Amino acid sequence: MNTIVTKYKINEPLHQRTYLVDGELKTWSGKTTDVFSTISTTETYQPTLLGSIPYMEKETALEALKAACDAYDRGQGNWPTMRVEKRIACLEKFVDLMKTKRDEVVKLLMWEIGKSLEDSQKEFDRTIDYIYDTIEEYKELDRDSAKFTNQDGIYAHIKRGPLGVVLCLGPYNYPLNETFALLIPALIMGNTVIFKPAKFGVLCISPLLEAFQKSFPKGVVNIIYGRGRQVATPIMQTGRIDVLALIGNSKSAIALQDQHPNKNRLRLVLGLEAKNPAIILPDADLDLTIDECIAGSLSFNGQRCTALKLIYVHENIREEFNKRYAERVDALKFGNPWEEGVKLTPLPEPDKPAYIQELIDDALSKGAKIINKKGGETTDNFIFPAVLYPVTKNMRVYKEEQFGPVVPIVSFTDIQEPLHDMADSNYGQQVSLFGKNVHSLAPLIDTLVNLVCRVNLNSSCQRGPDVFPFTGRKDSAVSTLSVHDALRSFSIRTFVASKDNEYNNKILLDLLKSRKSNFISTDYIL
Repeated sequence: MNTIVTKYKINEPLHQRTYLVDGELKTWSGKTTDVFSTISTTETYQPTLLGSIPYMEKETALEALKAACDAYDRGQGNWPTMRVEKRIACLEKFVDLMKTKRDEVVKLLMWEIGKSLEDSQKEFDRTIDYIYDTIEEYKELDRDSAKFTNQDGIYAHIKRGPLGVVLCLGPYNYPLNETFALLIPALIMGNTVIFKPAKFGVLCISPLLEAFQKSFPKGVVNIIYGRGRQVATPIMQTGRIDVLALIGNSKSAIALQDQHPNKNRLRLVLGLEAKNPAIILPDADLDLTIDECIAGSLSFNGQRCTALKLIYVHENIREEFNKRYAERVDALKFGNPWEEGVKLTPLPEPDKPAYIQELIDDALSKGAKIINKKGGETTDNFIFPAVLYPVTKNMRVYKEEQFGPVVPIVSFTDIQEPLHDMADSNYGQQVSLFGKNVHSLAPLIDTLVNLVCRVNLNSSCQRGPDVFPFTGRKDSAVSTLSVHDALRSFSIRTFVASKDNEYNNKILLDLLKSRKSNFISTDYIL
């Protein structure tokens, strides 16, 4: 496990001493926090020191908040009132600079969170595509609103405007892509942002600080570091945050909401936890189903909100499915992220193997068995995926979002069993449905679309493509993220109205001809 390809070696720790506030890359001289990788480079296991980051507290957090508030200036700032094409130019400059940092970011993704080389490259490239797609969607949105509507003798010029100051908190499992799925639409719609990277995957943002600083007006993007309770809590307590944008856990989201003194004024854009099930009907194509369930349950070690975290298999095919699925799990290759063909990689959270073991032990004590030979084998930085059967409702692994390499399997004879379980669940993001009989599938689909927000037919759950809506019911999400929907989640419809008479119409025509207003405009962006 300690063989490292030369180009992926960490030659010197990255001690991040700059942070971005009010358009300046400021130097931090205070307390710091070491950043370790669970990947070991020595014969005997030892975490690798990757570098360190500032340990910031209330004073710096409020400094960043002031910068963001000043830049927004109660809607009068340069950024929220800027012409659409100028905001787009800032995003285009940023993405051009970002592309030059691909190798640095990919290497840090592998070391920090254990993501495979292929998946790390995909995350970077997908993020670039997301930015370009967002720019194009924003142009389309602006073109659609470049007109006046007349209703009942009143002209209206309707567009979408910014909401204000956004606190953006991204997740560790996709510290680039999912964070930018919040950050980019928030920015392009004219909001100003305070961004704190996640605890893991924090250094991968470092190569991009200068790109942010060079691309946006001062105070528009502010990047700080530290624990959430030390920096996010005091920011929320001021009541000056207009939007909480968070991808993570509902407990964290609730705790931050509770700090805001004016909750009715706080807009939420949240991507939270899920317990996405697979439902395998007796006529399912098992070859296809097992392929999709392997990818769905164990891609990136199951550390995805969209992962399959519970598998329901019909009793008639349960034995064959369990046998073949368990064999396929045992055949997955474990190794360092840059190794060819690797499917399972070191877990970034040092305490995750112990947590997964707790779930396994609890299930075994209540009647489940590990049905794959390697299941539960533990090293210092990994626990091999355990396939558990039979899993019952009184087991922790049935109820908790494991977010790691353990797969619970439940058999059923009546389709109402998994449907009732899903209806009773606190979560409602997605489901994977495997089968082919349309007479069985049709009523199931009609029910499932009312329990979750995406039904994946004979395929694993996933977020993409990014043009599709990404959201959830109940505790799984608030608002919708996608290239199209995120622009709307981070904005509000606003318009100028005037009675249709000669006096007003002349003023409107003069406003259009003079191009003095950035809002009242029928210009097209091609």
